[in-house]
Amino acid sequence: MRYLYLLSFCFLCCFCLQCKQVTTTPVVTPSSLLESTQDTITKDISIAIHAITHASVVLQGKENTLYIDPTGAYDHYKEYPKPNFILITDIHGDHLAIETLDSLFTPTTKIIAPAAVAELLPASYTHQLIILNNNETKTIGNIIFEAIPMYNLREDALHFHEKGRGNGYVITMEDTRVYISGDTEDIPEMRTLKNIDIAFVCMNLPWTMTVSQAADAVLDFTPTYIYPYHYKGKDGFSDIGQFKTLVAAKNPEIQVVQLDWYP
Repeated sequence: MRYLYLLSFCFLCCFCLQCKQVTTTPVVTPSSLLESTQDTITKDISIAIHAITHASVVLQGKENTLYIDPTGAYDHYKEYPKPNFILITDIHGDHLAIETLDSLFTPTTKIIAPAAVAELLPASYTHQLIILNNNETKTIGNIIFEAIPMYNLREDALHFHEKGRGNGYVITMEDTRVYISGDTEDIPEMRTLKNIDIAFVCMNLPWTMTVSQAADAVLDFTPTYIYPYHYKGKDGFSDIGQFKTLVAAKNPEIQVVQLDWYP
């Protein structure tokens, strides 16, 4: 398992995560050190966050492990517990990868997805599939799953993600509220979110939104920790350093945590 070494400036001590059961305060990593960042656990939050690639993330709690939009090789996941839940946001290949699902799926895994995704899944998944569409909520055990709309606003981008097809998610587990944006722009449904502890927000053109759009939306719903993800666009990577600067300038209490989603 790749461990995250959190580095800070000279006025902070350097330290190492010896075990993923230990909780630490996330430190915003300088852009020059991005290559070394991968996993983190937030202070007072017992959910471990594992950046896999692009839009794929593993959330590991005390009782449940959630895979969000798993894609890529099985080897990316073999060091993590098998998923209790797999959440899929949309039909595109960087979110829905049947071959990856086949390698990760277990007889007890539940898949949560919107109807448009469900239509593309193998029939063998049906008895473990939970369809959740925009603005619907489902409680399973001690986890609450809320489907949040995700869609484009710009006229020239409406065809990428139409309203009602895909889901963002708010996941409430272990007294922590986690927002996964999926592919979206700075929609009203994002801006009006409440009590978000951890947020994963996309920013890549032409498919989602600009860095400034993302920062402006984050400043509206004020998560405690914000993880920029899904930030590789048609012309390269979005400027995550600029995103951090825009957020910090208006609300330095929001902690921007940079992980390496493109190792």
